[in-house]
Amino acid sequence: MKDKNKTSKIRSVRDLKVYRKAFDLAMEIFELTKKFPKEETYSLTDQIRRASRSVCSNLSEGWRKRRYKAVFLNKLTDSGQEAAETQTWLEFSLHCKYIDEETFRRLDDSYEHVFAMLSSMEKKADTFCRTSSERSGRPSSERSGRPSVI
Repeated sequence: MKDKNKTSKIRSVRDLKVYRKAFDLAMEIFELTKKFPKEETYSLTDQIRRASRSVCSNLSEGWRKRRYKAVFLNKLTDSGQEAAETQTWLEFSLHCKYIDEETFRRLDDSYEHVFAMLSSMEKKADTFCRTSSERSGRPSSERSGRPSVI
């Protein structure tokens, strides 16, 4: 019997809770914006969709580049900036009366949770950025620091 509290191994960016949450939020925003006025298609609608999707895409890029801690951290920062931009567009949507107060609060709070998760990842970057030999448990004396030739 599996222990439900045990952390499962992360094999892809899609296994990260923050990725799943950001993806679900982007899809919800996509559905919401289908009801926005046509005159907003190339401004508010386009911007909020792009920003919400960029949270995930920056996280994906960072995940693939996590061998380089500085790049990983930069992409986490970019992801957080896109989340902040999404919050700004949500506020415009509220003030333009395209979404109601309850929807705004729920989505805004959800993006605050995304920020907290990204911040936690930043603080624990070393656990995400270990090289494959470090993850395999090989002692440092056996690691050359050079890529192997295949």
